Amino acid sequence: MRDNESHNNINRVVVIGGGTAGWLAAGVLAAKLSAENSVTLIESPVIPTIGVGEGSWPSLKDTLLDIGISELEFLSVCHGSYKQGSSFANWRKGEHKYYHPFTEPAGYREIDIHAWWQAIAPTEAYENAFSIQAAMCEAGKAPKQATTPDYAHVLNYGYHFDATALATLLKKHCINKLNVTHVVGHIASVNSHQNGYIKSVVGDNGHVTEGDLFIDCSGSNGLLIDKHFKVPWVSVEHIMLNNRAVALQVPYSDNDSAIESTTLATAHPCGWTWDIALQHRRGVGLVYSSQLASDEQAYKTLINYVSRRYPKALAEALTPRTLAFEPGHREHFWVKNCLSLGMSSGFVEPLEASAIAMVELGLRMLCEGFPQTQEHMTIVSKRYNQRFRYRWRRVIDFLKLHYVLSDRDEPYWRAQRDMATVPESLRELLTLWKYQSPSRLDLIENEEVFPSASYQYVLYGMGYRTLPNSLRLSEEDRQKACNIREKLQQTKPSYFQALPSNNALLKSLAERYATSDLVNSQCPSGQTDKASSANDASKDNGNINNNVESYRDGTPNKKDTQYDRIGFR
Repeated sequence: MRDNESHNNINRVVVIGGGTAGWLAAGVLAAKLSAENSVTLIESPVIPTIGVGEGSWPSLKDTLLDIGISELEFLSVCHGSYKQGSSFANWRKGEHKYYHPFTEPAGYREIDIHAWWQAIAPTEAYENAFSIQAAMCEAGKAPKQATTPDYAHVLNYGYHFDATALATLLKKHCINKLNVTHVVGHIASVNSHQNGYIKSVVGDNGHVTEGDLFIDCSGSNGLLIDKHFKVPWVSVEHIMLNNRAVALQVPYSDNDSAIESTTLATAHPCGWTWDIALQHRRGVGLVYSSQLASDEQAYKTLINYVSRRYPKALAEALTPRTLAFEPGHREHFWVKNCLSLGMSSGFVEPLEASAIAMVELGLRMLCEGFPQTQEHMTIVSKRYNQRFRYRWRRVIDFLKLHYVLSDRDEPYWRAQRDMATVPESLRELLTLWKYQSPSRLDLIENEEVFPSASYQYVLYGMGYRTLPNSLRLSEEDRQKACNIREKLQQTKPSYFQALPSNNALLKSLAERYATSDLVNSQCPSGQTDKASSANDASKDNGNINNNVESYRDGTPNKKDTQYDRIGFR
């Protein structure tokens, strides 16, 4: 390669691999880059997408907006439902349960919520002291009304969705609306410039695709980042012990079709189950360690759990899918002109659904500093690698926190909280949090994967004790805290009345979609949705605040600018 080629523009983006990560990358880049740029996606005709990760954070609303997909179409085609956070059952003894909602406690940025919770509402669960979202989830309420605009919210939310259907929807939209070039075939070889940058990839049919920036979304295969560049995988299995999951797609029973709006994580003697409610089925799986449980034991545990709501004989007839993984991440995520995203970049475990969020964070950083030349790319790739090494450490710390705080006695749980498996960074924070509650001062990035409010929900939901701080609690702040709680109590009845149930709202949206111009026979289809209710959600029962900014002409602004939400912005 000639020296002056390092100053050539970066115009041609090639995405390797389909699935959710690949098509999200293609969609975001095709929507955001100028007309001078092109996006090509190459995917194998035979390698199936994993299609298990069916939960998102609120950030997916912004991502889908950027790509140009309507929320109505997304929810209908992908059998989606609203996710208002996570709920945890039996992670401590005594049928313990708590919530990690997506909305910050009211007043979180104004007063010391932990201190005033202990001062004026110590007998109340932390998630209920300055928030009503957990109560709404417990009551089966949706986070918005039928008249709330697309992507706006009354209570903050992400989604549960059929991951395979989402990949198909994204693929169709990218090809038909965003002019993404789609190539089907296996990658047979890679051609490089003299400086090691990738020049082109060659398919098994001889087709050559040249590019300036290559994005490896080929999953655990790591076709470019691993097979070509040989970037090592940094295993964290000594910290995050889980390395297996067994999953089932569970139909609803005729007499049990309630659609929950949290991902329910239930602890069991040998691991924990996720339970995700879609419109047409549930996605249920058990996460465990092959060192601490056999596949047979894990399967029996999953069947016993599913049988609580679904006949055991029918559950045993379902086809399980077992996934093996090594928790960890790449030593480097961006090498020369190859950026890895999705499972080719890193994966720890399904807890708290960070996988898609890390893809979104990667795309956000790429777009905000999109390289114009190879000289520019050298700098932005270095910064990207530094930022994402930090972010993976934060993901590991936050997920490990859930296990460390458990008091269950089984060998699996004792092994998970063995201090020899706890990173020094988390041990230091736990010691710090004995004396002061988590705050922005503990987490220094401007886009933290998990903000301090999330740490507080988990810590105090799991019964962790922080000593009162040495500062005097002012009468002014006392009055402010009491006013916040009083306003929440006054608001709660109107929310109970005005918010429809999840089933009712989703049924109303499905009916609206069926008569809209968005319907296309090529979209993914499935079984009859179970989003049904005797209530009619098409008519809102009262007015409540819809968090949506507007342009001067009154049309909804595409970005949610409210600052009450958990998750990066």
